Amino acid sequence: MLRHMAAAGHDAHLVDWGPPMPHDARLGLDGHVTERLLPLLAALPRPPILVGYCLGGSLALGAATMGAFPAVATIAAPWRFDAFPAADLDLIGSLWNGARAMSERIGYVPMEVLQSGFWAMDPARTIGKYAAFADMEAGSDAERAFLAVEDWANGGAPLTFAAGRDLFDHFYAGNVSGRGQWRIDARTVDPTALDCPTLSIVSTSDRIVPAAAGPRLREERSLSLGHVGMVVGGRARETLWEPLSHWLFSHGG
Repeated sequence: MLRHMAAAGHDAHLVDWGPPMPHDARLGLDGHVTERLLPLLAALPRPPILVGYCLGGSLALGAATMGAFPAVATIAAPWRFDAFPAADLDLIGSLWNGARAMSERIGYVPMEVLQSGFWAMDPARTIGKYAAFADMEAGSDAERAFLAVEDWANGGAPLTFAAGRDLFDHFYAGNVSGRGQWRIDARTVDPTALDCPTLSIVSTSDRIVPAAAGPRLREERSLSLGHVGMVVGGRARETLWEPLSHWLFSHGG
């Protein structure tokens, strides 16, 4: 998607949070905004349009609360956690309770903890996709595409322990963002109060972040692709990349 944006003429930058260091264990989601994202953005020649995918969209809204940016777009961003199915919230809470002590001891939340939750939300789909992979011809384009997507989806860096605690205890269990209680440096993060164009892109078939859980922004566009497929799937270019590119151009991006 970033290659497409750059080829279309956007000055596109991708944030790589990097793996957390031992001294980062107490860096919560608010700290990711104030100590990582905002200093990085301040180093750019001019304030950029912020585009955030999944939790990155939630963090982008936090950053937009702390500074002036031309526009903000979120893609499959979780915000109203009371819109998640109750069974999913119970499942995620159970997984976190089992992983909390170990995560606190090592100072981070391994990607495997997050992935186990995603898999458990829809085990039939997880089994089905690997069954389909077994039937793919070795060395085929389909096999290479499957492996590329799986490597991308499973290769993320772990969360700091404090960020994981914020995510599971305060967001999933407490719905602090949806209830308007997430604060960064004493400022309440309220997406409806942002004084810039805002766009929320959601998907009606997203199993990881339901469409109803997205933030209420000035504009909303709805797709019918999965959480990962909407960004890297075969229809991503026509359904997400190109419309998003047009929206960015319309706001000076």
